Amino acid sequence: MARFLHLPSPEEPMEEDPLAGIANLFDVSIVFIVGLMVTLFSVYRMGDLLDPTSSVTMVRTNAQGEREIIIKEGTTIEAYRVSGETAEGDGERLGTAYRLADGQIIYVPEDDDDPLR
Repeated sequence: MARFLHLPSPEEPMEEDPLAGIANLFDVSIVFIVGLMVTLFSVYRMGDLLDPTSSVTMVRTNAQGEREIIIKEGTTIEAYRVSGETAEGDGERLGTAYRLADGQIIYVPEDDDDPLR
């Protein structure tokens, strides 16, 4: 058994691989990147984007102020660009939207059976 197992003698200097530390740095960076992605998904509550049964609606604004509405229903994703053009046509009033001081928008639907109106 001793002829197959080569043990260095105590006087012989140990051979070290100078690139062994690079592989460890690569492994650490991959773990850091995955941890960062998980943190961002949890902070922004974006786990619903990965769920095939969920529905998500997002409004995205770029640096030029152009808005885009992104709607995800199940596994289908649709994006609509918002233009500043006014639309015309026949329709009915559905409710009123209010913008609060903190920027939040509240939609209040109109009820035809409401006795206060």
